[in-house]
Amino acid sequence: MKRTLIVMRHAKTNAQEQGQLDYDRSLTGRGHRNAVDMGIRMKEKNLVPDLIIASPAKRTRQTAEEVAGVLGYDKSKIKFVKDLYHCTPAVFEEVIYETDDDMRTIMIIAHNPGTSDFANQLSPEFDVDDLPTGAVVATHVEAKHWTDFSSAGKEVFFYTYPKKEL
Repeated sequence: MKRTLIVMRHAKTNAQEQGQLDYDRSLTGRGHRNAVDMGIRMKEKNLVPDLIIASPAKRTRQTAEEVAGVLGYDKSKIKFVKDLYHCTPAVFEEVIYETDDDMRTIMIIAHNPGTSDFANQLSPEFDVDDLPTGAVVATHVEAKHWTDFSSAGKEVFFYTYPKKEL
C-alpha cells in the first residue's frame, strides 16, 4: 500500500529577542507568506494530508495553521506533539509509528536540525545540507502499516522551498 509522508521545516521566523524563549518565536511577515505559498504548491500537487502533526512551538503552530488554511484542513484537527520540538530523527519515527493506519497521507512540521537529518534518511537519492525554512519534502512509503515505516521502501518525489524557482 502506498502512503505519503510530508515533512516540513517551519517557515521564516523573527530573531530571538532578549529574554524571549526560543519556543515563543513567531513567524515573520515573509514567513506567513511563505507558509501560504508552500500550501499552494502542495495543493497544486494534490498533497493534502489526512493528518497534520506539528511541534507546539509558536512558529511551527503558525506554519501549520497557514498551510492548513490553504489546504482546507480543519485547523482544530492539527495534532501538536511536544516531543517534536528540536527532536532527533528517531522521534519523527516514533510519531509516525503512533499514526492510525486510516491516515494515508501525513504531514509533520518541525524544526532543524531534526527535519534536515530526518529528510536525509528518507531516501539514498535525497541529500541536502540544510533544509531552508519553509521547505517541504514528500515521500512515497510502501507500507501496509505506519509501524512498518523504518523497513518500508521510500522514495522522495517532491521537494520545494520558498526561494526555489518553479
